[in-house]
Parts: sequence; C-alpha cells; structure tokens
Amino acid sequence: MKILIENKKVGFSFDITEKFEAGIVLMGQEVKSIKTGKMSIRSSYVIFKNKEAYLINAKVPPYQPKNTPSDYNLMRPRKLLLRKKEIKYLIGKSQEKNLTLVPIKVYIKKRKIKIEFGLGRGKKKFNKKEKIKKREEDIKIRRNLKIWG
Repeated sequence: MKILIENKKVGFSFDITEKFEAGIVLMGQEVKSIKTGKMSIRSSYVIFKNKEAYLINAKVPPYQPKNTPSDYNLMRPRKLLLRKKEIKYLIGKSQEKNLTLVPIKVYIKKRKIKIEFGLGRGKKKFNKKEKIKKREEDIKIRRNLKIWG
C-alpha cells in the first residue's frame, strides 16, 4: 500500500471514531495527477446525495495543463464507491450524532486508487489547546529525564 496524499490536520481538528475505505471515480488525467501527488484533500469532506457518497472540495489539478479539456473542473464532486450497507450505516451515523466524514489519506491498493475517510467529531478550540499543553509538558519531562539519566 503506497500512500500518495495524507491529510495531517485531521488528527488535530477531529476526533476520529471509525475509519472507512472507498474507491474513487476518476478520469484518466486525474489518476495520473494523483499518482504524482498533486491532489489536495485539506478542506474536503464527504456528503451523500441520492444514497450515493461524494467527495467535495478535493482539488485535483490537471496532469498536463496545456492538454486539459476546456470544461475541466478541478473541484468537481467525485463519486465514492461504497457498498449499500456501508452507505446506509454512514448516513444514519452522520445524521444521528452530528458527525462529519473527513478524508484522511489517498493511497494505491492493488493498482486502484482508494481513499480512507473517518467518521469524526470536530474538536473545540480549548481541546486543541489542552493537547498542545500536554505535548509540551511531555517534552519537558523527557528532556529532564535525559539530563538526569
């Protein structure tokens, strides 16, 4: 499994409870562009329309800008390939508990481009500050232990 793109801010901004894997419906030039690592999933999320999952706000710039079709939209919604059972489960969870579906990483698995997304709740600002303080305290403790050890 080769990781192509990773959203590193997800762990800081969201509490991820469950992770899911899905295929993405792409055009040929988008596949080439993603394989070179030109995709951005930073501000993207997953929504449901007509019992189908879509990836919104994912930016896939053209592989060769000069050869791009004139009607190409780099921010177009991309359909995710999930089983009906998974879609029903995710629709219920996202409506029931006010959770968000956030992409975590894009990778290649068995020559197919897959996306891993998580079901998570957004962290509040004070939770983020507590996490930063705890991390800084742990660093100080480790430094003191190195000095004495």
